[in-house]
Amino acid sequence: MPKYERQAYGLKIQQNSHPDIKRIRKATGVPNIHGNKVWKSSLLVMDYLKEYPPQITRNKKKLKVLEIGCGWGLSGIYCAKVFDAKVTGLDADETVFPYMEHHAIINDVDVATWKCRYEKVRKADLEAFDLVIGTDICFWDEMVDPLYNLVRRASKVPGLRVVLADPGRPTFSAMADKCSAKLGAYLEPWSVPHPENASGWIMDLDPNWVED
Repeated sequence: MPKYERQAYGLKIQQNSHPDIKRIRKATGVPNIHGNKVWKSSLLVMDYLKEYPPQITRNKKKLKVLEIGCGWGLSGIYCAKVFDAKVTGLDADETVFPYMEHHAIINDVDVATWKCRYEKVRKADLEAFDLVIGTDICFWDEMVDPLYNLVRRASKVPGLRVVLADPGRPTFSAMADKCSAKLGAYLEPWSVPHPENASGWIMDLDPNWVED
């Protein structure tokens, strides 16, 4: 395996010290809203979706996935690789997109990008997707209500599933508890063992889930 590169869930993931990442950083700059690396909660989403894979709902031809606050976009790239999904990465900071696009290329998938703040995503926009995912996107107090409101809008789209992950910040807990109480979202601790060593919480709002 090349130096400064690892593999997880079938993906090649390059670290900050990799020459390719250094080249991108020199050419485009450092992302300014914490999109400066692959956050471990991305691995939680990959592991969770491996266990509870997404289903095509309203769109019968191809699974469509929106990754909000995508950063380097590895969770979305995983969906493209494993589920043959059509993936859009949304982020307020467009300087993250070269990192996402680079990882898409080295993993032999295609992704689309969308510069937008997630609080501005409308219900009409969400109707184009089957699954919304996000990792490490509720780290400030002022993010709690906008993210809850996005999940609430998503809950009004028939068949649309939302899966979010976080290591357990109080801000995420406040948002997820509200989604659980008011929207029926499911909240569960989740961990990935060695060599990934990631742990945290998954929030899953799945209108298609049926209890065994």
